[in-house]
Amino acid sequence: MTVLKCIAVDDEPLALKLVETFIYQTPFLQLTASCDNAVEAMSLIREKQPDLVFLDINMPNLTGMELARLLQEQPGQVPKIVFTTAYNHYAIEGYKVNAVDYLLKPFSYEEFLRAANKVLQITEEASNNFQPITSDDEFIFLKVEYQWVRISLKEILYIESLKDYVKVHLDDNQKAILSLISLKALEEKLPSSKFMRVHRSFIVSLDKINAISKNSIFIDKTEITVGEQYKETFKTIVDKWLK
Repeated sequence: MTVLKCIAVDDEPLALKLVETFIYQTPFLQLTASCDNAVEAMSLIREKQPDLVFLDINMPNLTGMELARLLQEQPGQVPKIVFTTAYNHYAIEGYKVNAVDYLLKPFSYEEFLRAANKVLQITEEASNNFQPITSDDEFIFLKVEYQWVRISLKEILYIESLKDYVKVHLDDNQKAILSLISLKALEEKLPSSKFMRVHRSFIVSLDKINAISKNSIFIDKTEITVGEQYKETFKTIVDKWLK
């Protein structure tokens, strides 16, 4: 059984205790830490590397929403987030930071379990979503709906992150492919000699780059901005090309 490591964050002691109790009741959840503020939560997330964070929004100093936005900007694997809040007007903003679900207080164990099951399903589908790629492979299999689709690496222009999905853009006007897998998970399986992550939302095929400007890459007719944390690594590649 897949076990999801969890962190619970809430500045209200009773609300925090309830989430902890619900986690303990759920066989596939494991509580690795809990805290009452988002600043401490940031450190715990870096240390514990949880799969899932149950995160209150309305907290002093740093809100849960602000923490979620900061996590999106960090390199590395971002944990799934389920917001817990007493205010329903945060729902739309929550989905903008890739929250899997949104629990409105007071919520029942049934509602909690439904949200946890959603995270479990996404995690399991993503982990079974591809076959390992060796350096000699010329293709990859991605799960698209209910079938495995073979994609030639040579046909990939770039890969775009869409929340819990990736959109694989192909050459020769082929229809893009949508698959339930995180960009980070796919990045780890692609050969680094052929593909590079240049933005938190984009991986590009190095062979398909048509032009380069100071802060952008051009592939076919698409301009892709190079993210700040990826500029130094990409510059190393460009310097080799220009020698």
